[in-house]
Amino acid sequence: MKTIKGLKISVLSAVAIALLASCGSKSSDNGQKTIQTVASEKPDVKIAKVKTADIAQTETYTATVESDIKNNIAPNTPYRIEKIYVEVGDVVRKGQVLVQLDASNVQQIKLQVENQQIEFNRTAQLYEVGGASKAEYDNAKMQLDVLSTQYRQLVQNTQLVAPINGIITARNYDNGDMYSGNPILTVEQTNPVKLLVNVSENFYKLMKKGQTVNIELDAYEGESFTGHVTIIYPTIDVNTHTFPVEITINNDSQKVRPGMFARATVDFGVARRVLVPDMALVKQIGAGDRYVYVYKDGKVSYNKVELGKHINKEFEIISGVEPGDMVVVAGQSRLANGREVNVVE
Repeated sequence: MKTIKGLKISVLSAVAIALLASCGSKSSDNGQKTIQTVASEKPDVKIAKVKTADIAQTETYTATVESDIKNNIAPNTPYRIEKIYVEVGDVVRKGQVLVQLDASNVQQIKLQVENQQIEFNRTAQLYEVGGASKAEYDNAKMQLDVLSTQYRQLVQNTQLVAPINGIITARNYDNGDMYSGNPILTVEQTNPVKLLVNVSENFYKLMKKGQTVNIELDAYEGESFTGHVTIIYPTIDVNTHTFPVEITINNDSQKVRPGMFARATVDFGVARRVLVPDMALVKQIGAGDRYVYVYKDGKVSYNKVELGKHINKEFEIISGVEPGDMVVVAGQSRLANGREVNVVE
């Protein structure tokens, strides 16, 4: 009974192994045939012919408004501040006295100048009648000149004036403080004002001095201002491949203030460009590059493209696709560079 049972188990095991072997072989054959079929199958794609159009070449740059001229008001040497005549926000004129510093030394030098003037006059009179030598005359004149220069310098350094027409934008001291290094006041010229933007080297040959620029400010939504290119810097930054451009804005109204956020739009004319549908673009995984599959003679090529503006449901292509090319707009997920494809409607 045991022998029969053991024989029965052995026969069943042999049959199971044979069946498994048979199934494995069949599965392997079927799998190989399936893989070969998939590999040889041409994926279906839809294609579209690219369009060309004249595209306005406008570029918008962001910047912060700056004053055209900014002067820090400070003496040459430490003095006690007697009086500051202006406050932040005051409009000042060139030559206007802004700060009076301690002038006690000025009075001493002034008295010395007056005494030396008397001495020089006396010596000059004596020299004219032969009562004094040329050396005595020259020495008296030299001393008067030295004291007069010192007096003028002291007056200039204890009475600080506005070097430009502008507005007071900072005050760092109060009356009675001792000057300690920081500017006492800051004066900025706010008409005109300026922007400094960094422009791609691609536009270097198109940027012209005097060119009109449209300015929009966050502070005045819906309102536009006009600026003009005043300085084009002659060198290109090797790291960013940009060059600085200074844009000046006439500010007679004083509406535009330093520190405001601005957008400057420059019109570089029009250019004939290729337009491709949004659906044609493929983003490379792990990078920001964009590609399209270009169809030709039954195969596709994987072309890197440089994008321009997004216009409705199309992208302006600066490089990577040529006029008349056919691009894949559906079915990209199964494609690779150089692969044969089947075009469907």
